[in-house]
Amino acid sequence: MSRLGGFGHDQPGGAGSPGEKALSLALEMSDAVDGLSHLWSVAGQEASMRLSAHQLRALRILESGPGLNLTALAEAMEIGLPTASRLCDRLEAAGLLERVLHPRKRREVQLHLTGHGRQVLVEVAVRRSRALAVVLAAMEPDEREALSRGMRAFLSAQEGEQGGAAAGS
Repeated sequence: MSRLGGFGHDQPGGAGSPGEKALSLALEMSDAVDGLSHLWSVAGQEASMRLSAHQLRALRILESGPGLNLTALAEAMEIGLPTASRLCDRLEAAGLLERVLHPRKRREVQLHLTGHGRQVLVEVAVRRSRALAVVLAAMEPDEREALSRGMRAFLSAQEGEQGGAAAGS
């Protein structure tokens, strides 16, 4: 675990250059991200059906892209086809996913969430939101507002970076 406050904060004036300041903040944020990741994981595991982070991610991808085929799911998850196939086997066996023949392409199989799969995603989302709300409620209002502004700025900067990376490809 990194030291909250990052490197350079124990010296007069703290980190100097903008790059050093960004790295120092990144070290501070890593503790928060670890804490959030743990909170997220625990809340997900407390759902009525215990699923791995990998399985939950597959369900979320299929929720946002119903009818994807196995290749598209594997690409979205950045995993190999055999791994994606085994993952879908487990999700199908649990009643969360169904494989359906494409209506116009006889050799293509589409992946769809079942009603139970959608219910599990809702339950996990509610549990995660409640767990996060408990932590946010313990913060001062101005701290919550600063966090909200910071997260919006982070997401905007991340989108800008990803757009720039895609344009450079």
